[in-house]
Parts: sequence; structure tokens; C-alpha cells
Amino acid sequence: MNRVLVIGSTGDVGCEVVSQLAARDVPVRALTRNPGAARFPPQVEVVSGDLAIPASLDPSLEGVDTVFLIWTAPPAAVAPAVERIAKFARRVVFLSSPHKTPHPFFQQPNPRRLLHAKIERLIEAAAPDWTFLRPGIFAVNSREWWAQQIRDSGGVRWPHVNVPTAPVHERDIAAVAVRTLCDGGHSGREYVLTGPESLSQLEQISAIRHRARACVAHRRNFPRGGAA
Repeated sequence: MNRVLVIGSTGDVGCEVVSQLAARDVPVRALTRNPGAARFPPQVEVVSGDLAIPASLDPSLEGVDTVFLIWTAPPAAVAPAVERIAKFARRVVFLSSPHKTPHPFFQQPNPRRLLHAKIERLIEAAAPDWTFLRPGIFAVNSREWWAQQIRDSGGVRWPHVNVPTAPVHERDIAAVAVRTLCDGGHSGREYVLTGPESLSQLEQISAIRHRARACVAHRRNFPRGGAA
């Protein structure tokens, strides 16, 4: 297939998409504002660019057929950046959010939900071939939300603990993205992505605490340098 440009290549999902494409021997170009700090397999072409400066995208888009887009810039840059991308690329796969899903988490009037809906509308109007991926709660969020609280106090203060969600791992999101980028049959499709099990936030916190206690016990029984 033709070269794929990954925009948002150094985040939790973007870096996985780049690595999985490279593992398939797909020609992949990774866009980042700081190429010197990027760490990718040697066959990945790392290029400089910034969504907030649309003209800076032109060199990275030359010779590219497909773009995987993760939005990482201010909302004001959306329209000119999408227009620039669609000028070069035939296909755009956009990592959106489940803003159409009738779930209390996803129907709150938050800026990200509105932004993703706007980006989707602009892509539909500008790109001849598009696919939208709408993952729910990222698995990595549990670490960002709760890990420090558990380390500090062993407990978590958090609202709506009985609300169920189905967290999905970033590697799994990337695997779906790679399928849509590499395989046919996904034009004009919208995919909601979830993890394998619906759990309340309380159940998720309990599982993390149980795992943390097991790790602490293991370190006590097998200190560094001791028997495994």
C-alpha cells in the first residue's frame, strides 16, 4: 500500500499505530513537533510538522495516500488543517470519541465532544474516503486518574463510582486503526470501540488496588536481587 502519515504519532495510541504499521512493513511516516525526541523503529520516517501551522504539514503530506489523524492542536486550527490534509490525502482515518453513544459519560456537554463532532463534519465534507474510530474510556486513564491517589493513601476519591464502562487498551485501539488503514471495506464507516468487559469504576479501582497489593507483597517476599 502507499505511505501512511500518522499525525499524533507520539501519544499512547499514535506510537502504537506507527509501531504496528512498521511491523507489517507498511511505509509509515510519523509527524511530530519534535522529531529529535521521537523513538520509533528505524524504518519509520520521522518528520516535523504542527497541526496549528497548516503550511508546515505540506512536506509530510507529499506522496501520502492515507492519514491517521489524532487531533493534538487548538480548536481554531481544525478547519485549515483538515483542508490541508484533504488536499493531499485520499483517505483519512480519524481517532474520534463516542459522542453519539447514549451513555452519561459521553453525552456530557464537554469541549472535546463538540470538537470531535466538528472535525468529523469537516473530514466528511473534504475527504473522499474516511473512517471514524470512536473508542470509549482508554485503559491508560485509570493510571492517570487513580494511580497517584492509591500510592498516596491507598484509596480513591472519585464521582459516580457505580457507573459502568468498558475500558479499551491503547494497543487494541491501534490494532483496529491499523486494520482500517491497511484493509479495504472501511470507507464511510464509524466504529465504536470498547474493551471486553463492562465494569463499574468501583470494580476497576478495586482491581487496581488488588493488583497493587499483590505487587507490594511480591517485593516484600522477593526483594531486588533475591530469588524470583
